[in-house]
Amino acid sequence: MPARSMTGVSVEPDQAAAPAVPAPAPARDLPERRTARLGLSGRLFLVTVAFVVVAEVLTYVPAVANYRIEWMSDRLAAAQVAALVLDGRTGEPVSEALESRLLAGVNARAIAVRGGGAQRLLAIEPMPEQVADTVDLRDVTALSAIRGAWRTLVAPVHEPIRVVGEGGIGFDRVEILLDEAPLRTAMIDYALRLLVSSLIIAAAAAGLVFVVLQVLIVRPVRRLATSITAFADDPEDAGRIIAPSRRSDEIGQAERALGRMQRSLADQLRQKRRLAELGLAVSKISHELRNLLTGAQLLGDRLEGTEDPTVQRVAPRLVGTLARAIRFCEATLAYGRVSERAPLLASTPLAPIFAELPDLAALAAHPVTVQAAAADLSVQADPEQLGRALANLVRNAVQALDQAAVPEATVSVVASRTAAGRVTILVTDNGPGLPARARENLFAPFQGSMRSGGTGLGLPIAAELIGINGGTLTLDACQAEGMSGARFRIVLPEG
Repeated sequence: MPARSMTGVSVEPDQAAAPAVPAPAPARDLPERRTARLGLSGRLFLVTVAFVVVAEVLTYVPAVANYRIEWMSDRLAAAQVAALVLDGRTGEPVSEALESRLLAGVNARAIAVRGGGAQRLLAIEPMPEQVADTVDLRDVTALSAIRGAWRTLVAPVHEPIRVVGEGGIGFDRVEILLDEAPLRTAMIDYALRLLVSSLIIAAAAAGLVFVVLQVLIVRPVRRLATSITAFADDPEDAGRIIAPSRRSDEIGQAERALGRMQRSLADQLRQKRRLAELGLAVSKISHELRNLLTGAQLLGDRLEGTEDPTVQRVAPRLVGTLARAIRFCEATLAYGRVSERAPLLASTPLAPIFAELPDLAALAAHPVTVQAAAADLSVQADPEQLGRALANLVRNAVQALDQAAVPEATVSVVASRTAAGRVTILVTDNGPGLPARARENLFAPFQGSMRSGGTGLGLPIAAELIGINGGTLTLDACQAEGMSGARFRIVLPEG
């Protein structure tokens, strides 16, 4: 019976095997500085080759080790045949020519068989005193096979090696002495043929995977990147919006999401461009209208000196109307002329800014009290911009209280420290509050004013100033808390 092999399949020495194993050289030959410049497809290709190489190496080394075991198993099988020939010539002398033919057929120096309590030896040359290695094919493990194959290839020996295996019919054990040189030559030849076939298989597998990845992933991702780049060059061109494919995977979802985003951005940009053009036209009209109204106001001032009773009664109203129109034009020009400058953030004490707020009570014809308490706090903000924002809020509150003629009208400005290093400033008045219609467009330019003659720009400007300083401006729901009036909340980082 032939000796057992690692795979259970006997391989002839001259048989070309075709397991697939590549050498890792192709992946290592690429310089690191060049792989860093590769695109997505190139990197995917290298990753694919790396995984194929790892998978093939895991089979390449055991295949070479198994070939060594099979080669020695074939020699033992031939030795068993020779032993049967010797057993059939019991009692007859064995000629030297027959011994030579038997040993040449096994490619061994000596053959020893043991069975029935007797041992027979077939050898022409004197037996060596020692052997370089002993391989027992009856007890071979994967690790010992790999270790033995490595030793044969890297550190060959000149002394013969002893191979032991199970015997056939009538024999308990068969032993042979072999020269390792033919074994090493056969292993090198097998390893080279296996390497070539493995490289071909690995290259074909890597190329196939690369093509699949190129079609399924790289090209769609490149299409997304190209669409984003083209859209960035001209966002208002509808032809640059990506047309989503019918894919249902993540790339298809990304294409549809990108298409929605591009359409939304294109619509917003077109709308903003039209609004910018409209704003420029309004600014030009306001500029010319202000000049006309200024001349009309001068004429109105002269009419106030006329002794005609009718003129005396109408002239003040005319002058007040013209003054409001001029203020509206000036506010429109101020809002649309330039954007706010970048804030000069610094630790800003609130006390000096709060000290100027009570002076705004003089804007009202009816008595209004402005109370401000800073509590020795500082915020991280631009002092000039923070002062303008607070002045806008307090001015709006004073004018609203004056127009409503609220008794004991009071505007309160209070600062306090909150958690996580934030400072909250509350601007509260005891007026009639804001109706729902005003709260809907409170921070929209020209839409949030409920006061006669108001421009609706005070709160939008204040919100913009607070926002660019890293804070927030919101309206508290005072009515929901059972309070009258309005309360605005400013939250800024503590300085």
